Amino acid sequence: MDQQNTINIHTDGACKGNPGPGGWGAVLEFDDKQLCIGGRENPTTNQRMELKAAVEALRHVEGSGHKIRLRADSQHVQKGMSEWLPNWKAKNWKNASKKPVANADLWKELDALAGRHSIEWLWVRGHSGDPGNDLADRLANRAITEGDIRETNS
Repeated sequence: MDQQNTINIHTDGACKGNPGPGGWGAVLEFDDKQLCIGGRENPTTNQRMELKAAVEALRHVEGSGHKIRLRADSQHVQKGMSEWLPNWKAKNWKNASKKPVANADLWKELDALAGRHSIEWLWVRGHSGDPGNDLADRLANRAITEGDIRETNS
């Protein structure tokens, strides 16, 4: 991955029941290539799958110092990373209600992975015709039944 180019990432999570079987999907676009990945968990929740998609996408970015635009249809992920995270960390992973932050294991991992790069966290409306989000959604839903997905397109 060329350090000079921005890496565009689209993520989505899906769940059949909440909790229930779930899947995550991510599309990484870099150097005129596209990597599509996905996976599943059972049982899980929608929010956990949204976070897992972002974690797994960043795990696939080699090295450090990349400029990344990560688009998620989850305001929870976008606001968590761009607004809420500093307070959670300062309050020992407690939320505004003084309760433990849900999915703190994934938030901590996402924070560590994100710290290696310069990331712009963007929210996109789901199911609104955004091609990257639509593809991530299809991958997440496909992963629920098919399991792990890894496809590269040039």
